[in-house]
Formats: sequence, structure tokens, C-alpha cells
Amino acid sequence: MKVAPYERPALSKGYLLPEAPARLPSFHTCVGANDERLTPKWYKEHGIELVLGTRVKSADVRRKTLITATGETISYEILIIATGARALKLEEFGVRGSDAENVCYLRNLADANRLVAVMQTCTGGNAVVIGGGYIGMECAAALATNRIKVTMIFPEAHCMARLFTPKIAEFYENYYKSKGVKFIKGNVLTSFENDSDGKVKAVVLKDGTRLLADMVVVGIGIRPNTGLFEGQLHLEKGGIKVNGRMQTSNTSVYAVGDVAAFPVRLFGNEIRRLEHVDSARKTARHAVAAIMAPKTTGDLDYLPFFYSRVFTLSWQFYGDNVGSVIHFGDFNSGRFGAYWTNKGVIVGAFLEGGSREDYEAIAKAVRFKAAVKDTHELESAGLEFALRASQQAAPDGGLLVERLSYTRYATAGVAVALSIAAFAYWYGRRRRVW
Repeated sequence: MKVAPYERPALSKGYLLPEAPARLPSFHTCVGANDERLTPKWYKEHGIELVLGTRVKSADVRRKTLITATGETISYEILIIATGARALKLEEFGVRGSDAENVCYLRNLADANRLVAVMQTCTGGNAVVIGGGYIGMECAAALATNRIKVTMIFPEAHCMARLFTPKIAEFYENYYKSKGVKFIKGNVLTSFENDSDGKVKAVVLKDGTRLLADMVVVGIGIRPNTGLFEGQLHLEKGGIKVNGRMQTSNTSVYAVGDVAAFPVRLFGNEIRRLEHVDSARKTARHAVAAIMAPKTTGDLDYLPFFYSRVFTLSWQFYGDNVGSVIHFGDFNSGRFGAYWTNKGVIVGAFLEGGSREDYEAIAKAVRFKAAVKDTHELESAGLEFALRASQQAAPDGGLLVERLSYTRYATAGVAVALSIAAFAYWYGRRRRVW
């Protein structure tokens, strides 16, 4: 990475807008305490060495050393692994040709710049989006906003299948259709057709369907970057297993963000690996707290949180989507939600079109596991149930619902933990070249 650390969410949102698009360093440079923009100058002023454009090619946790691609050996006392994840490629599923210049992925700044450049040549043309998850949905919205005709293809029965219920998905699919987006569900890409210049001109699906394409966007998932530590640290759920203090099987090594599989107290300490910026911020902050103040830092008590913004829509989800689901609200007006109940309590909540107070209320309902005596009453009460439950929650009960301020999550140490996406924050370290 050759630029100062940045956060990824806006890459699939503001960065892709046709008017006044967000750009570094003003929009998504990591933000620390007091709303400070963590630019290269900030790191220097705070005595933090920011090493850019450097790749770690091997790690030895027993010897506490990292070796860079240039041959430099970095010794450390404490290592935080913040390697994140990489985008899955079509080739991993037997489809060749994703190296064509008009086939785009979206995981980092370079990907975003490439996607913008390709979009600018395709106004009025045809785009095919492979995948119906976060990247697929958010990129499809951006493409349509850029006046490109979009067809989405995914194997599931509806979009956002890992989270949305069929009823929730139907709302968003209908909204997308009103913006000109087409859906082909229960199908997958099998091959590309290319022109004489090597650019993709059409995609071919499993059922033989052929779609003209001026560009293709692929969003088929990610895989944690654990390779440097396989065989050295315990792995679970595809990531690096840590305890409630984000500490790995080696006590000198911590892991945070997409790469970390950690116990979630709300789910009975079940190990989860959560792919979201909120988890990245809070696991990083907790790891630094555990390192700097080990005697006063307990286990992380994290409330899983996900959100998205597309077109004029905005939703948030807290907790887990297990058990029975109860929908509420007015789907026609775009102000609706859902609760998931299990063993008589709220375990998950989703809301579209809410205010900050509304979102805080559903978060509290999940955090405090609000009891549900009658599901029919829950459906009738809808959002009001969460608002009442949040008022009844004891303010000194020791469970904190954190406000959704995306500018106040990082201390200086956390910024570093999140930052070196090539690797690590370390202190008490020694550097030498062999």
C-alpha cells in the first residue's frame, strides 16, 4: 500500500458517485480521537513510523521476526495482525479471463480507481454484476447512478441471502428494478466472450444465457489473509483464532478485523469471524487496550453490526439472524424492519429508514436480549417495541450501546493496528537488515 491507511466502506459508495465523488485524503482516511485525520503528517507528529509500499513475505512468530520483500528483518515484542482479506477471484471457481481490462473487482483503492475509469467509458452501456452480496448490491447501485444498464447474476434465490429474508430481499430487488437493474437469480457465470482486443464483450451463464457486457464487476466474497501464519497460529472459521482480548495462540501476537475469529459473548462465546468495518475498528481498539492496559482490560463484549447505503436507502442490522423472524412496518413506504427471536428473546434486529434514535433502540433490544412474550404483539408493536425496551434498560447495567459515530473509534494505537494492512503495529521493536 502506497498511501496512508484508509477505511474501505466508501470505496463501494461515495467513491463511485458521478458527481462530487469522495477522494483521499479528505473522505476516508482513518479517523482518530478528536476527529483527527490520520494523514502521513499525523503519524510523523505522533512518533509513529509509517512504512508504505512494503510487503512482508514471511513471519516467524517463535523468533518474533518479519521479513520484507526487500530482505529487511523486523524484530518485534508485540505484533498485531491486521492483514484483512482478499477478494475471491473467478479463477478459483474454474472461470478464466478475469484479467481482462474491463473486468473489475473491488477491494482496495487501486481497484476503485480502475472501476471508476472503466465506468467512465461505459455510460449508456451494459454492465454485468456477478454476486448478490454487499459488493454486488452497492456496485450495482453505483453503476445505475452512473447511467449504466445493470444486470445482476447470483446463484441464490434472492439478494443478500446471508442476511435478508425473502420478504426483505423482495423490497430491495423491486427498488433496484425501479432504477433499471435486472436480476438473474439461481444462475452462475461459466465463461467470457472476448473481442479482438481481449476485452470482454459478453458473458455466458450456466443455462446457456448470453449477455452483452461492456464491463463486468465481480463480488463473490473474500478470503482472510492468513497465509503467513498458517502452521504457526491456531486457525478457526477461516481466520486466526483469538481470545476475548484478541490474543492468538502465541501470547505476543494479536489479530484484529476480518482476519480474526473471536468469541462473541452475546452468542455464548461462539467463535465468529465478522467481515465488517465496525468489527475491525472495535477489535483493533480492544487489542490495543489489552496490550497497553492488560490489568484493566477484560474480554471484548461486541454487538455484531452491519449496515449499507444504496440510492436513497439506508439500513442497519444488529445481532444474529437465527431463530424465528417477525417483520414489521410499512414495506410500501420503505420504513420497515424485522426481529429475530430465539428462546423467547430478541437476538437480531434489522431496520430500514430509521433515525439514529431508532437504530440505537433496536441495538439495545438486541444487546439486552429483550424478552418476547407474544410474537403477534411484537409484530403489531414493531419499532415501538424496541423503543420501549431501550427506555426500560437500566442505564448502569454495564452494557454499553455505542453510538454510530464513524469518526471516534480509533486512538493512536488503534489507528496503527488498522493501518498497516501490510502488517503490524509493534512497540519495543528493533530493526536490522541482514
